[in-house]
Amino acid sequence: MSEKAKVPAIRFKGFTDLWEQRKLRDLCIIFTDGDWIESKDQSDSGVRLVQTGNVGIAEYLDKPNNRKWISEDTFARLNCEEVLPGDILISRLPEPAGRACIMPFLDVRMITAVDCTIARTASDYSNKFLIQYLSSQYYFNEVNAALAGGTRQRISRSNLARFYIPTPVKYEEQEAIGKYFKQLDNLITLHQHKLLKIKNLKKAMLEKMFPKNGSNVPEVRFTGFTDAWEQRKVKNLCEISTGKSNTQDRIEDGIYPFYVRSPIIERSNRYLYDEEAVLTVGDGVGTGKIYHYVNGKYDLHQRVYRMFDFNNEVSAKYFYHYFSNHFYDRVMTMTAKTSVDSVRYEMISEMVIGIPSGKEQVKIINYLDNLDNLITLHQRKYEKLQNIKKACLEKMFV
Repeated sequence: MSEKAKVPAIRFKGFTDLWEQRKLRDLCIIFTDGDWIESKDQSDSGVRLVQTGNVGIAEYLDKPNNRKWISEDTFARLNCEEVLPGDILISRLPEPAGRACIMPFLDVRMITAVDCTIARTASDYSNKFLIQYLSSQYYFNEVNAALAGGTRQRISRSNLARFYIPTPVKYEEQEAIGKYFKQLDNLITLHQHKLLKIKNLKKAMLEKMFPKNGSNVPEVRFTGFTDAWEQRKVKNLCEISTGKSNTQDRIEDGIYPFYVRSPIIERSNRYLYDEEAVLTVGDGVGTGKIYHYVNGKYDLHQRVYRMFDFNNEVSAKYFYHYFSNHFYDRVMTMTAKTSVDSVRYEMISEMVIGIPSGKEQVKIINYLDNLDNLITLHQRKYEKLQNIKKACLEKMFV
């Protein structure tokens, strides 16, 4: 570490000491691998076996359906190393290798697998600070440089032990940094959970708000609507065509959105269409999975389908919600493969769409649009917090 790198760019008031470089092993009173536990050693209860899959980046991942155990007798017979709450577990296997988490209190004795390293910090060193460094890009760059093995690369405990950790001299500064990032992590987790909750709600409602298996009424409806839904083929509701542009037509800072065969919306300095339309990818990895609703000027790739000029039976926005929720299942029933390579015209044109009254369409659109707006809101907050953490990690460590 150079002289100028011995203090971070940003730090809390009251701390001015230079930081030290200390080896990871020297920060710990215990630094050892977990135990070799074979399937024959496992039982239905007893001591919890924490696996590499439970180790996230600065996050313990509980997986209730995949919990494993060994008996107390096996624990004693194998002379296992017990994992304590507050210990840091470092997964030496991908993905990514080197990720680490602080073990929470699980109200049960714990051990871990041989591919996890147990790091129990000394009493004068903050595990909260260390776990944040072990989630930084600096650290992962070091891990990637030290990886060994073939297709499933891993990092050895001996290599981990030699990593130098930039460390504040004072424990109080370590704790202040650790607590700050813990609060950020809690906010990130909060918005992540809110985002997942709303996505799951939307998924559940989509399954109930549209008729299933040839039925002409949905399981869940808004009050006041009882009429059976009409059934119409797409070709009888709108026009269908593809775009004309190629990927090389994109311009980085172009004026108009340019829809191509990926979820990323490119830009273009020209527009082919000025209309309300529903778009879906015609081939590539996003086939049957990528959909866009557009209302205005846009450019379009030659292998992206557009549905436009809708008749008065159906709203384009309603069509978007129905089509994007049902089209993938339709194309999967029309191919013998496990994935869809391309979309044929008749896959779209002959698809049957359930059509409620115009007023019911508006109710469905408003409900789903509100959910989409909430998803977008929490997605942006989640991404913003992640970017704040990334920037702070770069500025508050050396």
